[in-house]
Amino acid sequence: MIRVLVVEDDPVAASAHRMYVERLPGFEVAAVAHSGAQAMRFLDRDAVDLILLDLHLPDGHGLQLIRSLRAAGHTADVIAVTSARDLDVVRQAVSVGVVQYLLKPFTFPALRDRMERWSRFRDGLSGGGKATGQDEVDRALSVLRGSSEAATLPKGLSAPTLDSVTRALRDAGSLSAGQAAAAVGVSRITARRYLEHLVGTGQAVRSPQYGQVGRPELCYRLSP
Repeated sequence: MIRVLVVEDDPVAASAHRMYVERLPGFEVAAVAHSGAQAMRFLDRDAVDLILLDLHLPDGHGLQLIRSLRAAGHTADVIAVTSARDLDVVRQAVSVGVVQYLLKPFTFPALRDRMERWSRFRDGLSGGGKATGQDEVDRALSVLRGSSEAATLPKGLSAPTLDSVTRALRDAGSLSAGQAAAAVGVSRITARRYLEHLVGTGQAVRSPQYGQVGRPELCYRLSP
């Protein structure tokens, strides 16, 4: 199993990131830290393979945490999950060894795509030895840096609204399209499109709810 440390100060986001990781075969959450200090204390007594790191932490910037981790000899790879859009921050993240940079809010397929690419990149280098040439190096890096259709939403859907619908489902446990529309502030038809997208990507399930009269209403909940 690939051990993952989630470093995120927002409890709701931390819970969502944990849920996302635990849905990925071959990955497990070793711990959740809500500050850089908590992350350092955990890593000083236990090892992980990958860190999902928010860059805006209550006790310092995530990039400084990476520098401290490297100085202390910790070698876990880092995927930044952050709302920081400053290109200078992106450049600095690359310079300290961040292997993927994912902007919030993001969808489960987007995170899955990057984590699975990182896993394939890691597996491709696990044998050690020397590259036979430039082509082999290029292939290894293309696995890590390439894009995937899985990270792209269907036309007409936006990541912020999808994140809002997902959060509403998580908070309520189960919602109809009408209830989701009221919770998010969109039309019933729009809410159903997002809910059906969640079902289609395996992130949610739907089931009929029977009332006293009329046709049963479909209700949605996040997949276990």
